Amino acid sequence: MEDQKDPPSELAQASGPQGGSFVAAIYDRATSVGRSSGHYNKCFPVNQCVAEEGILSELHGSLSPCPSLTRKVLSEFLGTFVLLFAAAGTAIVNEKTAGSLTILGCAAGAGLAVMIVIFSTGHISGAHINPAVTLAFASLRHFPWIEVPLYIIAQVVGSISASYVLKGIFHPDLHGGATLLQGGYVEAFFLEFVISAILMFVITAVATDTRAVGELAGIAVGVTVLLNILISGSTTGGSMNPVRTLGPAIAANNYKGIWIYILAPILGMQLGAGAYTLIRLKDVEPARPVRSFRR
Repeated sequence: MEDQKDPPSELAQASGPQGGSFVAAIYDRATSVGRSSGHYNKCFPVNQCVAEEGILSELHGSLSPCPSLTRKVLSEFLGTFVLLFAAAGTAIVNEKTAGSLTILGCAAGAGLAVMIVIFSTGHISGAHINPAVTLAFASLRHFPWIEVPLYIIAQVVGSISASYVLKGIFHPDLHGGATLLQGGYVEAFFLEFVISAILMFVITAVATDTRAVGELAGIAVGVTVLLNILISGSTTGGSMNPVRTLGPAIAANNYKGIWIYILAPILGMQLGAGAYTLIRLKDVEPARPVRSFRR
């Protein structure tokens, strides 16, 4: 486990001995303002937080820059590409090999892909890789609405790109990794609605609450995806993500029930995010100690 430095001390070193106390005071102010407003996120860069207050411009050059919007959008494109390549790819391989991977293999492929993307790009763009997640965060004011269209465009393009790459590699003659309905529309809608709500409940907990163990966010979200696919894979394919279905549907030219895979995750994730926000501990209550599992 690496020794964790206190952020004010790091900022003080960056700004020199004379600015140490000034920077520490700014840090305390910024974090206290964030906590009191309910929008504080421990992964949120300190220099951006205080720069928005307009009181750290003279020290901006000595601090690590925040990712630009271009980098965030590119990160979302690449993250969604990786997710679709893995999730749809395992489905294609399973289908071409007469079910050798089984539903467990397909669920593990999607869950591991989500975990990998969160650990590799979460510090850049937040690793939404899902329009329903982006909309849920924006609805609860954890994400700026002005960036929502660009995030969704990047996610859609990443999904379609990965789907056509898979089509070019595997030449699937069956369903091309698309999520397919195996039951009625009502059953499929409520199943996708519930598993999407469960997933967003977990995401909201580990991504927005400073009391949660944020270092394990990737594992928690990835395992939740795996579990949900085990529950729903035989009925709906376990999408929980509009672009997980949209890209393969376009590549395979199969749009059966696509409205379910677009509408149910969006509504379900609004419910999941709202449910965690409702039970979230208030800042006046003592927070449990947070452990670090970084090596």
